[in-house]
This record gives sequence, structure tokens and C-alpha cells, in this order.
Amino acid sequence: MNRLALLAALAAVAALPGCNSNTEPGNDKEGQLDPAPSPAPRMPAAQALSGIATEAVQAETMTDADIASLGGPAGKCSVRLTAVGFPSFIYDDLQGTGVIKLNGKLIPLRAAGNGLFEDGGLRVMLRPVDQEFGSDGRREAEMILMLPDATDELGYRGYEQCPEDRQG
Repeated sequence: MNRLALLAALAAVAALPGCNSNTEPGNDKEGQLDPAPSPAPRMPAAQALSGIATEAVQAETMTDADIASLGGPAGKCSVRLTAVGFPSFIYDDLQGTGVIKLNGKLIPLRAAGNGLFEDGGLRVMLRPVDQEFGSDGRREAEMILMLPDATDELGYRGYEQCPEDRQG
């Protein structure tokens, strides 16, 4: 019986080299790479939110492709919903512009002063919770969405991060 167990073990070990011959990612020899994600479309607030119930709208996290389509993060401030997450809102206070991701769309906004950005009835207000930026270039902040025709506003608390020369 011991000899039979040994032969079975040797047969199993002999079959193992075939297990690592997979040349594709994942567990399947037929696996395919997912295509690189494309950036979300850019459109005005009125068009992006048309026909959408205001109760269903939530701030979304941008992808690397979204950020690249906006010219990258260099020199811009961002609002992230978690300390290490991707941004949901990116703005350039020198250019007076911002972009938020809602309903799978990137919505450009123009600065209206005092942390307010707007377009087509959509308004985004940024308010610092911490007055000073930390040594890592970020501070706690609130992002408040005021959607067109909505009776309530949506509030998010997260982190605002800016380049050192824009921390004020």
C-alpha cells in the first residue's frame, strides 16, 4: 500500500510542470488583457445631468485615464474622498477652472470665487475643515454639491491636496 501511495505522489509531481505553462495573466490559458480604460466623456453639467434623478447622483472617483485627459495632476489641486484615493474633483485656481466626475461624465466648471465652482445650475463649494495644510500637502475639506433643481445639497468630507505653491 505504501508503494501505491508513492506512485500516486510521483504521478502528481510529474503533472505539475504543466501547471506553470500559462502564458496569459489570470488562471486561464485563454485569458485576454483588458483594454486600457478610456477617459469618461467631458460635457457641460446640463447635458451630463439631463434626465437623471438628482437623488441618484453621487460624486465619483476619477481614473488615471480621466486625470490624463485633463492634462495630468501637475500644478493642480484635488479633492479626494479618502486620504489615499483618486480625486473626485480637480481644480486649477490660477486658471479658474475645475472638473468633477458625476454620472460617469467629467463636468468642467468655472470658478465663481470663494471656493465656489459652477456650470449649468450645478455648483460645487469647497470649504476647508483644517485651516492649515499638513506636511504632506493636504488638509481636511468639505465638498458640497448643489445640483440643479434639487431641494437638498450633497456633502462630502475628504482631503484637499494642492501643490506647495498653491497652499493658502
